Amino acid sequence: MRVVAAMSGGVDSAVAAGRMLDAGHEVVGVHLALSQSAATLRESARGCCTIEDAGDARRVADVLGIPFYVWDMAARFKQDVMEDFVAEYSAGRTPNPCLRCNEKIKFSALLDKAVALGFDAVATGHYAQVVERPDGGRELHRAVDMAKDQSYVLGVLDADQLARAFFPLGDTTKPDIRAEAKERGFYVASKPDSHDICFIADGDTRGWLTSRLGEQPGEIVDAESGEVVGSHQGAYAYTVGQRRGLGLDRSALDGDPRYVVQVDAAANRVLIGTSDLLGVNAIRGDHARWCGPPPEGVVEVGAQVRAHGEEVPAQAWAAGDDVEVRLSGRLRGVAPGQSVVLYEGTRVVGSATIASTWLER
Repeated sequence: MRVVAAMSGGVDSAVAAGRMLDAGHEVVGVHLALSQSAATLRESARGCCTIEDAGDARRVADVLGIPFYVWDMAARFKQDVMEDFVAEYSAGRTPNPCLRCNEKIKFSALLDKAVALGFDAVATGHYAQVVERPDGGRELHRAVDMAKDQSYVLGVLDADQLARAFFPLGDTTKPDIRAEAKERGFYVASKPDSHDICFIADGDTRGWLTSRLGEQPGEIVDAESGEVVGSHQGAYAYTVGQRRGLGLDRSALDGDPRYVVQVDAAANRVLIGTSDLLGVNAIRGDHARWCGPPPEGVVEVGAQVRAHGEEVPAQAWAAGDDVEVRLSGRLRGVAPGQSVVLYEGTRVVGSATIASTWLER
C-alpha cells in the first residue's frame, strides 16, 4: 500500500511511520502546518505545529529514508477547528477540538488529499486499534494501553474513513514506544508529549477566548434561589461542572461548594448550584457518526463523555442523526457540546455531539 504517515514531530507519529515502513508499505511522511504563526518556537510541552515540530518530523523522515513534505492546512484548521471552537463556546457549549480535528482535518482534508494523489491510506500515532473482521470490514477498538487510549477522539470516524486508517501503536504501551524510538535512533525519543489544546499554547483558554470575543459582563445566578451571587466577564468562559475560577463571595454562601450547572448564552448568565444539580442520566445527541452500521433498536453499550472519563453502562438508540442515551447511573458535569462515544466491549460503535442532558427519575 501507498501510505501517508501523518508526522506531528512527536515520538508517537515517528514510531507509527517506522512501523508502517517495516510492514512493507510505501510510506511518505507528511507534516501538517496547522498554525498561522508556525515560526514560533515551542517553549514547553504545550501546543504543537511549530517550526520546531516540523523540523523534528523531517529529521525522523531522514532517519527512515522516506520522502517528507509539509502540507499547509492552516486556513482549513482555522475555519473548521478554531472558529468552530469559538462559536461553540460563544453559544454556551463545550467543544472538543481534538475530535473536530480528527473529523475535519486528519481524516477528511488530509485523507481526501492523500487519496486524490494516489495514496491508499493514512497512518497516525493515535493509540487505538483497528481489527479486521472475517468479512473484510474494519472495527475501531480501544488501545492496549488504557492510560493512553485515544479511541474516544477517533469516535467521529465513519466506516469509509476507518477503511483507510492505520493506527500502528494500539497494541503497545507508551513506555515501550519511547524505548523503540530510542532503539531506532529518533531524536524525539524523549520529547515531552503535547497536551491540552494545541492552538492555545499557554493553556489559558479563558484568556484566548476573551481576546477574540471581548469582555461581556454578566451575572452569576444561584440556580435554585434565582439570586444574583456574582458577576463574570463573559459566560463563554465557563463550562458545566466547573468549580474553580468562579470568583464568588464565599461568605454569601453556605459551606457547600458551587459548580456551574448551566451556561445561558442568550442571557449571558452563568447558573451555579450544588453538586446535587450536576448529576444526569439521560443524554440526547445530534451529529451522529457511526464507525460501522448504525445500531438497530435499543442496544446495550458503554457511554463515555470525556477523553479520559469513565465508561458507564447505558442503553442507546439512534433516530437519523440523533441519538438517545440512558445511563445506568448519574454522571456529573456533562456539558452540551461534548461528545458521547458509545462502546460495545472495546469496540467503538460511534459518537454524537451532546445537545441536551437531564435527570430522568
